[in-house]
Amino acid sequence: MSDVAESPKLVTAGFDARFPNTNQSKNCWQNYVDYYKCIGARGEDFAPCKQFFKAYHALCPNEWISKWDSQREEGTNPSNFEV
Repeated sequence: MSDVAESPKLVTAGFDARFPNTNQSKNCWQNYVDYYKCIGARGEDFAPCKQFFKAYHALCPNEWISKWDSQREEGTNPSNFEV
């Protein structure tokens, strides 16, 4: 047996027909908003919400996510996360 650990399988977000262009900024933002709307409606354990989470983490720069999280916690984020 080999002592080398298996590397994790890397998967990126799939194609979304709503965002056909190469610039994926809007796709990133929409998945972020959809995730928080989904967990607000169904809870964090609802499996389909995890797809939005994976997508925005694959598409969005970490700095953007940190900024949006801070804004959401402060109530200054421009999006409506209510369902």
